[in-house]
Amino acid sequence: MKVMIRNAAGKTSVYVPKKDLEETVVESEKETLWGGWIKLGNGWVLELPEMAADTRLPITVEARKRSDD
Repeated sequence: MKVMIRNAAGKTSVYVPKKDLEETVVESEKETLWGGWIKLGNGWVLELPEMAADTRLPITVEARKRSDD
């Protein structure tokens, strides 16, 4: 799914246009976000693509939602 990642008020947030959902990132696998998973405030876990650590935000990327186990 396409998501937009941005920094606002010192926090990283993710906007999912198809769901009209914006949530704050509460946890991440890697410090740079890219190439690992992130957990959103609503409990969703998204896999993000590999990108350079200095990638500028805001950016729209293709993320994959982990299935609920």
